[in-house]
Amino acid sequence: MNAGSLSFPAPAKLNLMLRVVGRRADGYHLLQTVFRFIDYGDTLGFKVRDDGAIARGNAVAGVAAENDLCVRAARLLQQAAGTALGADITLEKRLPLGGGLGGGSSDAATTLLALNHLWRTRLSRSRLLALALELGADVPVFVFGDNAFAEGVGERLTAISLPPAWYVVLTPPVTVSTAGVFAHPELKRDSKTITIQSFSVEAAGNDLQPLVCREYPEVARHLEWLGRFAPAMMSGSGACVFAGFASESAARGVLAGLPGDMRGFAARGLERHPLRDLAH
Repeated sequence: MNAGSLSFPAPAKLNLMLRVVGRRADGYHLLQTVFRFIDYGDTLGFKVRDDGAIARGNAVAGVAAENDLCVRAARLLQQAAGTALGADITLEKRLPLGGGLGGGSSDAATTLLALNHLWRTRLSRSRLLALALELGADVPVFVFGDNAFAEGVGERLTAISLPPAWYVVLTPPVTVSTAGVFAHPELKRDSKTITIQSFSVEAAGNDLQPLVCREYPEVARHLEWLGRFAPAMMSGSGACVFAGFASESAARGVLAGLPGDMRGFAARGLERHPLRDLAH
């Protein structure tokens, strides 16, 4: 991080359930999903500038500066708030690109939350949520701040209480194209809707998983290995897969036996986003 910059976390999310229940006329898919934050993710550093410039302070492999959601989020907030301040942004990337853990979306949300605080622009959470949706369908939940049952394209959020859990998350060495998965003619798009009351972790599933496993054999291989220890599932559109455990020791015990050609980590499920109290 740059000297004088302040650090803020950008946690990953897991989709504990993902159902595709329809498609809008504009091509966007209608989903039902459950988002859970975990205590593993990226870290962002921000240094306020007086000259209004938004600059990325470090190179990030695979993310060109003009495509950086953090830069876009900062400029969007700057415009919406009418502030003359700018920022240097540094990003310590731990979450894999195209992994289904919400890395870019979480980074964008942390940028909105942190700079709204550091610039003292004092936009409300509801205003930040509207900006978040302009950046992408997965960005709002990180601004929302609570684990959530999501509907629509992912923007209709209801806080949900989830039991304590530890997770083993495996990161297959492939990048899954979310757009490619949703455009695939064989994607299941007609799941029946469920209610928040009928959701159970035990009966959860991911409608994208069968298709992704066919198209990306590495995802299927990692799922098969992890599924020997607990029910395993893909997060989002992949490629990452995960399984829940009752304790840290159980999760780390499984991770200790990971084959040499697989990578992963253990993480605790969070009750809320660590920056939940930065916006009101």
